[in-house]
Amino acid sequence: MTLKASDIRKFLVLGSGTLGLRVALQAAISGFDTTVYDISEHAFGSAQKIQGRILKDLIEKGRISTADAEAARLRIRFTLDPVEAANNADFVSESVVEDLTVKKQVWSLFASLCPPHAVFTTNTSYMLPSWFAAETGRPELFCAFHFHDVFHANVVDIMPHAGTDLRVCEMLHSLGIRLEQTPVYIKKESPGYVFNAMLMALIGAAGVLVTNDVASIEDVDRSWMGNFKMNSGPFGILDAIGLDTAWHVTNSQNDPKSQRFAAFLKSYTDQGKLGVKSGEGFYTYPKPAYAQDDFIQQQKSQ
Repeated sequence: MTLKASDIRKFLVLGSGTLGLRVALQAAISGFDTTVYDISEHAFGSAQKIQGRILKDLIEKGRISTADAEAARLRIRFTLDPVEAANNADFVSESVVEDLTVKKQVWSLFASLCPPHAVFTTNTSYMLPSWFAAETGRPELFCAFHFHDVFHANVVDIMPHAGTDLRVCEMLHSLGIRLEQTPVYIKKESPGYVFNAMLMALIGAAGVLVTNDVASIEDVDRSWMGNFKMNSGPFGILDAIGLDTAWHVTNSQNDPKSQRFAAFLKSYTDQGKLGVKSGEGFYTYPKPAYAQDDFIQQQKSQ
């Protein structure tokens, strides 16, 4: 049973999307041999390009040397083969789509393939680990280990379910520090952990303002940015999260306000507008309007 961070040799990340690719990169920078599994080979190319840009930025900021960046890149391998991915895995971080059925299917598969000592973690943004703990085949070694941005918002949430061995939580605290994150312990299961619960309240309020036609997307963001001197507002934040992820979270809420906002988000995702990762969401990237010098001051009528 792997209950010490020092016992981990092989780090497996399930999903090469926005967070998965970043978790994998940080794991490699931290010295772990890292495997990334996905069902789409196309996703690997996109992930490698983004990882390259992150490494370049870290080098330019003096946070990592060129040699260490290259060493980290060489520690990462990508595979479409679940058997190859699971082989000798000591630690698994799941970052697949926020869909309960998909998560259950993924965990059922890897429960049968990974070594019995491997610790399983989910990076789910809003679901509770108890919802699919049984599918892991090792509920006592399963816990939510939720990352935010990894490199800028470097906080990791540790949220056990009722059946989690608390020694796993202790190990995750040590692992979080090794991964250069700030561990935050969640005493009991709660949707959205700490930060996401507060963030969803903000985004939910922004969604109500727009779907009720109180203010435009741009003016909602201007209000937030201008008052709090932030670099982006609720809709810029949503673009960074991914509108598909936001839709899954919002659509899981049954209240009328959430359902209206979910329908609004779906009108974007149906067009392939997923946010930063697709190049367009509420704004167009890599140079979104909210990042321009005159965004807050401009008085263009809506």
